[in-house]
Amino acid sequence: MKRQSRRTLIQAIAALAQNAYIPGFFRGVIFQGKSKLLCVPGLNCYSCPGALGACPIGSLQAALGKRGRFPAYVLGTLLLFGVLLGRLVCGFLCPFGLLQDLLARVPLPKAKLPRWLDRPLRYLKYAMLILLVIGALLLAEPVFCKYLCPAGLLEAGLPLTSLNPQYAELRGTLFYVKLAVAVAIVLLALFVYRPFCKYLCPLGAFYGLFNGVGFYRMEVAESKCVRCGKCKAACPMDVDVVHHPNSPECIRCGKCSTACPHEAISCGFRRK
Repeated sequence: MKRQSRRTLIQAIAALAQNAYIPGFFRGVIFQGKSKLLCVPGLNCYSCPGALGACPIGSLQAALGKRGRFPAYVLGTLLLFGVLLGRLVCGFLCPFGLLQDLLARVPLPKAKLPRWLDRPLRYLKYAMLILLVIGALLLAEPVFCKYLCPAGLLEAGLPLTSLNPQYAELRGTLFYVKLAVAVAIVLLALFVYRPFCKYLCPLGAFYGLFNGVGFYRMEVAESKCVRCGKCKAACPMDVDVVHHPNSPECIRCGKCSTACPHEAISCGFRRK
């Protein structure tokens, strides 16, 4: 099996494992078992009918919204995933990342934003990370999940309101605003690779901070590298692999390693 096919298989297994409560999709109800107390690594809505665990972003906001309580467990879980895996979570374990990868395979013309626009937009996800924390602290409500997160609308809002009349009555202006945001991101993902991951995801921003210091590393063997540029051309996240193999933008998809004709790029749980 080819490397990218293996990655897709791992992504699919991870998505199914995090949303394995199949009856929820038929009944339009949310799983209430004890596993809901645990955070999953990727962006996967707590209210998805099949979700067995909690989204770390939603858990962080909920904990921060409870005045006087420090979110030790949630931060500890995020730090653990960050230190061990970094943005490997984005490339292999995030259900919304899988959705964007599948949308990218639709045979439509692909585009890359010009550098003068792309680079500033990359900082938006860090602004989202800061704002969701500040918003949760000041407003005592899950700002990101409530007003922006497309995963929440696609995984929870649409299934629940479609399957359960009780939830259908809750559709209002906010629902349709979030629907518009989700549709815009889905449409953009047909033409631009992983736009949500590149520009808006606060979880990716957090994990990216650990790419350069975490246990999972990308390495370029200088003795083998001939600076042909094929790795950079193959990278869907537009990372300069030779000079910045552990860039915060790297989702560890491995396409650079596959494209390298000299096997100069390696990855794994090791340090120089």
